[in-house]
Amino acid sequence: MRTISVVLFVVLFLILSIPIMLAEWIIGKFNQDLRDKSSLRIVQWAFRCVLFLSGTEITVIGEENVPKNEPVLYIGNHRSYFDVVITYARVPRLCGYISKKEIDRIPLLHIWMRYLHCLFLDRDNIREGLTVILNAINKVKTGISICIFPEGTRNTSGEDFLPFRSGSLKIAEKSGCAIIPMALNHTEDIFEAHVPWIHKTHIILEYCKPVYPKDLPKEERKRLSEIVEKTVKDTYYKNQKLIK
Repeated sequence: MRTISVVLFVVLFLILSIPIMLAEWIIGKFNQDLRDKSSLRIVQWAFRCVLFLSGTEITVIGEENVPKNEPVLYIGNHRSYFDVVITYARVPRLCGYISKKEIDRIPLLHIWMRYLHCLFLDRDNIREGLTVILNAINKVKTGISICIFPEGTRNTSGEDFLPFRSGSLKIAEKSGCAIIPMALNHTEDIFEAHVPWIHKTHIILEYCKPVYPKDLPKEERKRLSEIVEKTVKDTYYKNQKLIK
C-alpha cells in the first residue's frame, strides 16, 4: 500500500500541478522572489506528503548548525532517491540541487526542478561539469543554497561510501559560503533495498557544524575535501547505532 500510495500521489501531484506551474511561470515574470518562495513551499509540502505516505520516520540532529540567513553548500552521502526528498523537505531557504542530466528528461518534474534553481550535470562531460560548478557559484552569490552529493551517483556498491569528488567544494571556496556536511543513515532501506517496494523505515539525518573554507588555516584549506569527507563518514558511523 505504501508503494501504491506514494506513486499515485507523485503522479497526481505532477498532473494536477500543471495549472500551478503556469501560475508560477506568470508570477516569475513579475516577481521572481515571490515565485521562488512559493515554489519552495509547494514542493516541500509535496515531499512531506511523500515521506508521510512512505512511513519514513526521521530523527534530525544538529539542525541548529544550518544558518538561516545565508546561503550554504550542503554536502552529503547518497544511498537513495529519498535523500533528496528528506533533505529538501527541511531546507530553511531556497536551495538548488545538482542532479544528473537524465532527470532533466522526466516530464513535469524537470519544470519544478528548474523553478527551484536545480542544475543538471552530464557526468561524462568535463567541460559541462565545469559550467555547472560556475553556475552554482553564481547562484550562491545571489543567495541560493546548493546541495550536492559528491559521490557522484547513488551508492549501490555495497560499500558505505564511494570516493568524494573534490570539485564540488569549489562552490564554497569561490563563493565564500559555509559548507554543511550532512550524514544520512539507512535511507536505502526505504526503497533501494526492497525494489520495487517502499518500506516503513527509521532514518537519521545529521547536520554537522558549518565549515567556512576562508576561515581555515592554509594547510587545512588544501585538505578541505578530505576534512569534509571525514566529517560525513565519522558522523555516519557514529549514528549507525541509533538506527532502530
